[in-house]
Amino acid sequence: MLMNANESALLIIDVQEKLMPAIHDGTNVLAQNVRLATIASLLGLPVIATEQTPEKLGPNHPDVKRLCDRTLAKTHFDACVDGLPATFLPACKEVVISGCEAHVCMLQTAMTLLQNGYRVWVVTDATGSRKTSDRDAAFTRLAQAGACLVTLEMVAFEWMRDSRHPLFREVLKLIK
Repeated sequence: MLMNANESALLIIDVQEKLMPAIHDGTNVLAQNVRLATIASLLGLPVIATEQTPEKLGPNHPDVKRLCDRTLAKTHFDACVDGLPATFLPACKEVVISGCEAHVCMLQTAMTLLQNGYRVWVVTDATGSRKTSDRDAAFTRLAQAGACLVTLEMVAFEWMRDSRHPLFREVLKLIK
């Protein structure tokens, strides 16, 4: 099954400035989230972010924060418990998800979204944890639960579907 941009929302989990230095390959994870949010914004998709206990961990990185339509502050690891589904547009049936930490907040949120009937696409090259073993275990568990593991390029090209898309060249510049 391919993604459908008309039914998608991008969800960026806890790409908080104070947290990113502790994430394995955090600089790349951050850069991929910025690219992903930029592409989603260009294509007119909703970009939603979460921040875990922002009064303690601080806000999302400013490069991500400026690209988000909404940011949900949360205390639960599973953002759905703090009201996440209410932030999606009614047409949203699939959630493209990325962020940190893969084995905690991203995993718990994705699992609940799957249980609630959403199609979930986990962007592996825009998702991280402190340890790669935790990240990889999360990917395995999510795939077994029915999430699709994808990369940023897969997402971008599936959202556009055609090299004649009016924003193809602009998106391609962001990918290359």
